[in-house]
Order: sequence, then C-alpha cells, then structure tokens
Amino acid sequence: MMMKKLRKIFAFVAAVAAFIFYMAEELDLLNAQTGSGSGGDASQLEIPVMKGNRHSQIIRYMGFTLSYNSGTRLPDWVAWELTADEADGENPRKDRFRQDSQVRGPQGDKADYKHSGWDRGHMAPAGDFKWSADAMDETYYFTNICPQNTQLNTGDWRELEEQCRRWAKKYGKLYIVCGPVIQDNRHGKLGDNEIVIPDKFYKIVLLHVAGEYRSAAFIFDNPPPRKSRISGKPPVKRALKSYSTSVSEVERVTGIDFFPTLHADIKSLSL
Repeated sequence: MMMKKLRKIFAFVAAVAAFIFYMAEELDLLNAQTGSGSGGDASQLEIPVMKGNRHSQIIRYMGFTLSYNSGTRLPDWVAWELTADEADGENPRKDRFRQDSQVRGPQGDKADYKHSGWDRGHMAPAGDFKWSADAMDETYYFTNICPQNTQLNTGDWRELEEQCRRWAKKYGKLYIVCGPVIQDNRHGKLGDNEIVIPDKFYKIVLLHVAGEYRSAAFIFDNPPPRKSRISGKPPVKRALKSYSTSVSEVERVTGIDFFPTLHADIKSLSL
C-alpha cells in the first residue's frame, strides 16, 4: 500500500516538473519572438501579445521594438521604455525618412505621402530617443510611420508625447505602447504602396509608483485632412483627458493583449 502511494506521489511530482519545464520553454519562445530592442530583456513589460495570426514581423531596434504588418504597411504596435535620463537627451533631430532593408514584404515610402495631405506620423517619437543619434535615426524608418492627420500630429498627439516625457522625469520610468487602429478603413489606402490609412490611434502608458502599477490609455480619431487641416491656423487642442479610455477598450478595438504579465485588475488603474 505504501509503495503504491509513493508511486503516485512520484508520478505527480514528475508531472509537475514536466509542466514547469514545458512552460519555461514556452516563455523562452515568447521572449525570443517579442524581446526588446535593447537586448531582449524578458522583464520589459511593454511588449504586447498579438491575438490571432497576422503574419507580422517583430523588429528590434536600438531603443524600441515593433510588430510590422506587411499587409497594412503599418506597425501593429510599437513599444519602448522611457526613463528620466532618456527624456532629457540632447541629440538634434534630423528628418531622414527611409525604408528598412530588413523588412520582409512591401512598405511605405516618401512618394506615397507626397501631396497626399497626410503627415508621416511617428509612433515612437524622435524626441524620446535624443539620448542616441543612432536610436533617433531608427525612428525614421517607415516601419514606425503611419499616415496621420496634420492637426493631430502637431497637436494633441504631440502633447501626449511631451506629457510622457514629463511623466518619465517625474516617476523615473515609463513603459509605452502605441499604434494605429484599423476598423472600417474609412479613409482607404495611400500611395502606390497602398498604405492603409488608420481610422484612429492608441497610446498606452504604464508606470510603477507607490508600490503599484498604474496605466493610462488614450484613443485619438484620425480624420481626413480635408475636414481638419485649416491653412494658417494652429492645431485645435483638447484636454488629453477627453481622449482617455481603458486598456481593456484598446485591447477590444485592436485585438492585442497589452502588459500580458500583469494581473487584469492593474489595467483598470489610471494616472
């Protein structure tokens, strides 16, 4: 009887060990596919998990990581960490938009945007990477660029970029994820490379303060230039709070799981 019980215990322990080993292998695979551009540190929380098979290519740059979708010619998501020191970089901005040679499949180019009325909108902003001329230079790859309404790009989207740098200086570190929202594709496609024009854009910010994680999520509409671009007038600015939403809502409209290693309740916290 005793031997029979011992065999059951040994079998249970072996099963648990096999499960742990299996999960470790799965985690290693996930980290290899979605690691950060600064060396694939598995502890970085900003790397999302895609839901469904989108045939996207994970590309790791010096300061950020993105999932490039050759079907839309857009990033599914762009993720990076921003520290207080990085928010205070001094390298000057140099606009040098270009294609990335490591991309598999088609991508946007300068000619697609020419005379279109749409801005070449950065997802990971050049201003977050002034700590390195090379890192900033990589933000100008078209893998990191989306057709963006001029008023938005130079107005409230920029304001949120600046607010993120203020938060980084205040709290020490932020995790940021942003990208386009494709719903009805109401604006069609852009240029010979047929870049899908986003209906909206999202940005999510995560920080750790007072012993807990806090998140803030935003969704911005991306109206066509003819309805919002007013020559000679500055962008109309709204309070960032008016764009505020939940991480869960961004997950719903994008089909992306953000901060997957954190408990779901943390996603509902706000700044």
